[in-house]
Amino acid sequence: MSEYAELIRRWKEAAILGSCGGVLGWDERTYMPRNGSAHRAEQMALIARLCHEMTTHPKNGEFLTAAETSNPDDDAKANLREIRRAYDRAVKLPPDLVEELARVTTQAQQAWTDARAASDYSKFQPWLEKIVALKRREAAAVGYKDHPYDALLDEFEPGATTASIRALFADLAADLTPLVAALLASPRKPDRGILHRDFPVETQKSFGRMAAETIGFQFDSGRLDVTTHPFCTGLGPGDVRITTRYNPKHFNESFFGVLHECGHAIYEQNLPGEHFGTPLGVAVSLGIHESQSRLWENQVGRGQPFWEFFFPKAQQAFPCLSDVKLDDFLFAINDVQASFIRVEADEATYNLHIILRFELEQAIVSGDLKVADVPGAWNERFRKMFGINPPDDAKGCLQDIHWSFGGLGYFATYTLGNLYAAQFMDRVRQDLGGPQLDDDFRAGRFGRLKEWLTDRIHRHGQRYRAGELCRRVTGRELSHKPFIEYLRTKYEPLYGV
Repeated sequence: MSEYAELIRRWKEAAILGSCGGVLGWDERTYMPRNGSAHRAEQMALIARLCHEMTTHPKNGEFLTAAETSNPDDDAKANLREIRRAYDRAVKLPPDLVEELARVTTQAQQAWTDARAASDYSKFQPWLEKIVALKRREAAAVGYKDHPYDALLDEFEPGATTASIRALFADLAADLTPLVAALLASPRKPDRGILHRDFPVETQKSFGRMAAETIGFQFDSGRLDVTTHPFCTGLGPGDVRITTRYNPKHFNESFFGVLHECGHAIYEQNLPGEHFGTPLGVAVSLGIHESQSRLWENQVGRGQPFWEFFFPKAQQAFPCLSDVKLDDFLFAINDVQASFIRVEADEATYNLHIILRFELEQAIVSGDLKVADVPGAWNERFRKMFGINPPDDAKGCLQDIHWSFGGLGYFATYTLGNLYAAQFMDRVRQDLGGPQLDDDFRAGRFGRLKEWLTDRIHRHGQRYRAGELCRRVTGRELSHKPFIEYLRTKYEPLYGV
């Protein structure tokens, strides 16, 4: 067996063990009894340590070096490039740090759930302090050029730096802030009460499942369950799981959450299964992953052609919508307002939520902001950005699960996803024809869009880094301008600005 083949065999074996940990992680956030948290933490710590040992075995380094000098083909070059990146990062991390991170973050997720339910930051603060200390150790071990946050950001968006994201976000904010201000100042307002009527949970379940299946989620290779904070997890070929949460008095919360997670899941279901366990069978980055979820949730799912197909079905499923006109419903689901909860925010204000978190995380990691002072700093910045004050911790700094699982550096990828989604969709409409694509959606046909995404993005795995993939797919560098143009085209007619 060649050095490359043996390296791939070992890498796939570690991935299979990691997917076992993925099943435990999914169970923890869906069905595990709350008192199982401590034992689950030990299970996750053991799997994390074993995966780290398998990944960083000295033989892997030997096989990797030998394979890199053996004139590999294009597939092998892509795999070796990304395995080298992952291996070099992993060997810098002490095994005890990897194990302790898994142990602490597993227990912290249960602590976060309890703290959020009680709207009491003090219940979560000790766990966040532990996590921040561990993530600072991780950043120091991995190394960074300018800011410790770089080392954490790079885990989720390879090649991105704090400075590059700051610059991109500054350009976005310069155009976004006046647009949001104009929309909020408009006297035109939708009837928000349309979305806060009686929406029975069981009916929401069946309607959401129908919509997921229609846009392309394959239920024979996945499932939909309930959780506190919705997520998607790809456990391997033929097993991709999504979750949502239901509010019987709010239509948006579950339905658009399902569309969002379906975007992630369709990506996972269309990665090349034969490459599972290697970089060619893994998504490019979280920014690209988020582009798929935001594309289906917003670019498609909040558009008029989509609802020309789905609204009659919604009226049949939910009698409370029988007296509602389509135009009024569309205005309501595209309402722009200052709001507390990120996952329920409209497209125009959503990225302001991300910028707030991006700024806070840098301060937390650098030590400029003490963990104890997070609620006050959160509320102060929120008031400045949105003009409203979070009434409690649950609607403030406790609303997101990410810090509890160690996801410092994650949030920026949501805005990257919005920008990629707009740029990709602009290209889709050029390639497939905008009017023809709208006709597809009006007829409930989403196959051409799904096939385009699979051909241009999903099937490549990590063959290309995010920036190169964007250039290949759209012909240009990532820019905030297609996103701003998309917002203006949608919102200016609605709000008369």
